[in-house]
Amino acid sequence: MPPKTGREWQGPRRHSERPLFDGIVFLTVAEVASVMRVSKMAVYRLVHSGHLPAIRVGRSFRVPEPALHEYLRDSAAETAGVDEETIDQP
Repeated sequence: MPPKTGREWQGPRRHSERPLFDGIVFLTVAEVASVMRVSKMAVYRLVHSGHLPAIRVGRSFRVPEPALHEYLRDSAAETAGVDEETIDQP
């Protein structure tokens, strides 16, 4: 039976050719907690306070891997009292 609209399904429509999150790996809260060696609740607190960027997927959160690395780099610089630029230099 043909579709009622008379159109064939062509897949999801995109506004641009390049996906919004092209090549970005997203980590679960449990994965972030494992990397940071803290509890999942500590990660949820960081997300809810806005210190760690995350996106909501359904009822769970996903943290972009670059955001986690940036947070850890900034935290290390703040703890050590060092400029962020000196951390990136060999």
